[in-house]
Amino acid sequence: QVQLVESGGGLVQAGGSRRLSCAASGIIASFNAMAWYRQAPGNQRELVARIIRGGSTNYADSVKGRFTISRDNAKNWVYLQMNNLKPEDTAVYYCNADLDTLNYWGKGTLVTVSS
Repeated sequence: QVQLVESGGGLVQAGGSRRLSCAASGIIASFNAMAWYRQAPGNQRELVARIIRGGSTNYADSVKGRFTISRDNAKNWVYLQMNNLKPEDTAVYYCNADLDTLNYWGKGTLVTVSS
């Protein structure tokens, strides 16, 4: 069982920055991947950014060049640095742990971007 706890959400003005953090109870270096997803009201949950075991990353087209996913294997934390935020980035952001056959989710943290 892996527990994930997100933090760092809040209200930010358009053009601003925010860093989300995810604390994991397991050894993330052994996980297949860690990722951030988001879900806006009325929308499906979508992948924002993903970092695999080897360190490679991939991003949704809508956040490329603005968001950066990183991890601290020693502390078992994963981060999402969000820059140049836009109102359309408003959503609940979820941390995800991919253990191949199992997936774990945090409860999410709300990011609201005002115009």
